[in-house]
Amino acid sequence: MIRAVENFEELVEATRGLKGTAIVGFFGDFSDKSRAAWPNFQAFCARHPDLPVFLVDVARVKDVHRRLGVTLVPTVAFLKDGTVVQQVVGVRTVAEYEASLSGQARTGSSSSTGSSRPSHRVLVYTGASCPWCTRVKAYLRQRNVPFTEIDVSRDPAAAQALVRKTGQTGVPQLDIDGRYVIGFDKARIDALLGLGPQGGNPELYR
Repeated sequence: MIRAVENFEELVEATRGLKGTAIVGFFGDFSDKSRAAWPNFQAFCARHPDLPVFLVDVARVKDVHRRLGVTLVPTVAFLKDGTVVQQVVGVRTVAEYEASLSGQARTGSSSSTGSSRPSHRVLVYTGASCPWCTRVKAYLRQRNVPFTEIDVSRDPAAAQALVRKTGQTGVPQLDIDGRYVIGFDKARIDALLGLGPQGGNPELYR
């Protein structure tokens, strides 16, 4: 069952003492992408009736997304011990929500957004107090690129796996369709994603 929350304090109280993962969906009817993602999110939740799932309507509830660092709708945040450990941003399929829940990334599909841009799997490895991580996420949001965030400071297994793959411990690092980008290398990110000159109209909500 999806429970709507009205403020940050209500979410904190509802998730206090929970074991495992809580899911918070950030949606808004003003957003075409949000409306497109909503049925998939509902179907995903229906498959997991025992999971604690919360809904934030960002058009009405003004504090939760700010407190959790969410600036784009739709976003689905995965919380452990009251802290966001992963965000799934953009229009995603049920399978992608499933993969994020299990910690396994799958290739996303942009066809449901109405875009002709080829689909890409984008993982962004971040850490605590990392200004360049914030910048690279902001850039992807500006370019309307869906991505999955993995905070290695809170996921030791993911951190170890990343070092085995790249030999690097620093963040940010990006995995774009299996090709790694170390740091905020805008030119390489654009090349791997096939991005042209910057433009578009991202659905940022602050």
